[in-house]
This record gives sequence, C-alpha cells and structure tokens, in this order.
Amino acid sequence: MNFKYLLKVRKKCFATLILTSVMMLPVFSQQTPLYPLFHRMVSPFIFNPAIAGSKDFFSVDISAGKFGKANSQLVSGNMRLSKKPLTYHSSPPIPQFTNIGVGAYLFSDFDGATRKTGFGATGSYHFPLDKDGLSFISAGVTAKVIYNDYAGNTDLGEAPSTKFFPDFDAGLYYYSPTLYAGISATNLMGTPSNSDTLSTYTIPVSRQLFFMAGYKIVLSRQNNIVLEPLIILNSDDSFSGEVLDMIQPALKLYAGNFCAGTYFNDFDRLSFFFQYKYNSFYVGAYFSLPHNEPFYKSPLIEEIAVGINLSSIKSGISRMYHW
Repeated sequence: MNFKYLLKVRKKCFATLILTSVMMLPVFSQQTPLYPLFHRMVSPFIFNPAIAGSKDFFSVDISAGKFGKANSQLVSGNMRLSKKPLTYHSSPPIPQFTNIGVGAYLFSDFDGATRKTGFGATGSYHFPLDKDGLSFISAGVTAKVIYNDYAGNTDLGEAPSTKFFPDFDAGLYYYSPTLYAGISATNLMGTPSNSDTLSTYTIPVSRQLFFMAGYKIVLSRQNNIVLEPLIILNSDDSFSGEVLDMIQPALKLYAGNFCAGTYFNDFDRLSFFFQYKYNSFYVGAYFSLPHNEPFYKSPLIEEIAVGINLSSIKSGISRMYHW
C-alpha cells in the first residue's frame, strides 16, 4: 500500500466524518452523564467510546463540580492494551501496543431533585492508516447501567420514583499527530419508560448525537507551545431548537507543563479552565460564570479535576508532555 493511496483514504474518511456530522445538526439536551462539564476536555471517551485507548498511556481522571444546589462526581480511566515489549541486549524494553482500547467510568449527578448514578465499560478497536502507526480510525462501544432516583414534587403531583436501566453508546474517531475528529451517539436506547402510571415524571435521559474536531498548531517547538482549537457539536435526536445552542467551541493553549483554555458549553456564560502537569499526574479546574445576570440568579459553576498518567514508555523525553 503506497503513501498516496493512504493519503486518499485518510482524506475520504475525514470527509465522511464531516458530512455525517452536518446531518446531525441542531440542539442541546439531556445526556448521561452531563456534569462535570470538564470531562469533555480531559475524558472525551465518555461521550465518544472510540477515543478510549487513543493515547499511549493509562489515564485515570477524577473530577467533581458544584452548580448552586447541584453537584456531580466522575471517576474514569482508559488505556490501550499492551503486549510483550521488544527487548535488545543494550537498550531498555520497547513497549508494544495492541489495537484494543478499554475504559470505564463511574458517575453521580445530583440536580436538587434527581440523583443519577451510573457505571460504564468501554471497548474500542483502532485501525492503523499508515505503517508508522501515527494515524488511526477507531470504533468503540460503551455499555452502561444507570440508576435514577427522583425525590418527587408535591406541587406538581409527582410521586417519588426510582428506575434502574441499561444503555449503550457508540462512536467513530479519526486521529493523527495534529488532527482529530469523531462522531458518536449516546443513550442509544433513548428515554426509558416509567412504569409508575400514577406519575407524569419523565426520566431525564435522551438519545444524543455528537461531533468533535480539533487541530493542534505548533507555535514554538523550542518552548513547547501548542495552540489547539476544537469544536463540539451536540444534538438530541429530535433535531429541534436553535443551532447556536448546539455549538460548543473550545480553545486550549499548551505551554510546557501548563495548559489553559476556554470552553463555551453555554454562550450566556464565560468559561475558562487550566491544568498543570507534574511528573505523572495533573491538577486542573474549570469555572463558568454568567456575564449578563447576577450570581444569585445563575450561580457560578466550579469544577476541579486531578489525573494520573501512567506510561509504558519509561524514558523521560518520551513521556514528558503526556496530557
């Protein structure tokens, strides 16, 4: 297989991702999990399972957030399965990876009246597009179970309700050293039925469609400065609402061990985040505040995150800038 053919395949695959995403436009609705919002920057495999295992290190991420009376917690991890490393007489073992990625997460999300708790297990397969193993297309699936506990609302005549139900996510993802793009669908089983005929309460889970794309621009190799614009498009399967509500742009700026950026989950709010990486772990925070109304009407969103990156590559140069 020659280089020109591989380049044509890559271009066709990326074009397919773009065209498919255009068919997925408009609107934002309920997802599971929805919060903490920071997971879209540090653990995107949660909404696109094909991303699991796309890095050459084992990543564990813990995030928690608060929004008024609401709070949420999320623990996740993903990795590419490895195989027996190559060994030479005078050099350390060279790690080798399979084409299989795995991941898992556990979340709890409380909005003041409803608590959703869930667990997901993810598997993905990565197809190399070049002989150097730098560009891939991957496919992934997540199986998850969710427990929904609703406290009820006496003013609306809604009784307390609990529901335990399974669900599935699926996705496709293309990635190379500079460019990545993916499409995915979450909560494929849609809104679960409520067996309590005396209650009109609808369980707040709906089928979601996602498109994500980003590009890494090297501003200075000497100082390790990289700019990464990206966009997330999110729609439910009814395709209703405003297109602007679906568009969620973000921007990351890496400068050595530091990363700062912004993520507009809501254009009525100003958002920013940062991360700082130590030898094998990072700390980060995300904030979102309203810009057109006082805090007592729309409180500040505050989220923190910590993560551990464990690499199979032991040389300091190779694992120095893992994120």
